[in-house]
Amino acid sequence: MHTMWKGSISFGLVNIPIKLYAATEDKDIKLRTLHKKCHSPIQYEKTCPNCDEEVKQEEIVKGYEYVKGKYVVLTDEELKELKDEHEDKTVEIIDFVKMDDIDPIYFNRSYFIGPGENGGKAYGLLREALTKSEKIGIAEITIRSKQQLAMVRVYQNCIVMETVHYPDEVRNVKEVPSVPENVEVGEKELDTAIMLIDQLTTIFEPEKYKDDYRLALQELIERKVNQDEGKTPTEAAPRQNVVDLMSALQASIEKTKKPQTKAKPAKPKAKSAKAVGDDSPPKKAHTAGNTEKKTKTVRKKA
Repeated sequence: MHTMWKGSISFGLVNIPIKLYAATEDKDIKLRTLHKKCHSPIQYEKTCPNCDEEVKQEEIVKGYEYVKGKYVVLTDEELKELKDEHEDKTVEIIDFVKMDDIDPIYFNRSYFIGPGENGGKAYGLLREALTKSEKIGIAEITIRSKQQLAMVRVYQNCIVMETVHYPDEVRNVKEVPSVPENVEVGEKELDTAIMLIDQLTTIFEPEKYKDDYRLALQELIERKVNQDEGKTPTEAAPRQNVVDLMSALQASIEKTKKPQTKAKPAKPKAKSAKAVGDDSPPKKAHTAGNTEKKTKTVRKKA
């Protein structure tokens, strides 16, 4: 079992080194979201709707929306400072109460508590004292930067810590709509309801209760696997998209080069037209060699 937290339990002057283990686990079957066309897992990118671009991890900051559309930004340094101030590796028991005094609506999550090094004797002492007194300890603990209220009790032969909600985390029951205040119930109806409750009353045996939906879903998945109905994501489609994109870019580049290559042959055509019917004097741009050649031709005609 993986140790998720190390610290100590303290009550009065007694300090017990302990290790914390998750007592429960979520056994829900997690289904991935796939693309129906190729059965590839869908990726969810972090994007900014305002800038219309993907946001890198180093560009993300934390903020609190105090009014609609307005945020106050909290830096990593500020959050770390608060964490360091309130992080205490001690489960401090501040009160002892009866289990019946706590309504189950406050319960949150359960953790097994095991003894740390050289903590076996003190651990046994606390376990025995809680059992004999039939009391539970109310404690405070900080887990993952969150301060939580907790109760320490004995479960079978192990000390267990139950994190519980603070009172302001439990919503006001008066906000539940349509709850009737006083309803007249007939004596015969009430007696029948009580009789039904008595007939269904039994000893609590958690092993007989099962998650039928999860078991049926697991059976369906196993049946599909055994029938070789598994799907493998096709990778050909994404590769083809890349090739097509490169081809389109290359074609666009070649297309932009074509007008430049056609413009060069225009000058020789102009020279040819001048030689046939243009008697205008030579331009200054002619070289000395061309002038000399024309002079020799005139002398020959004379």
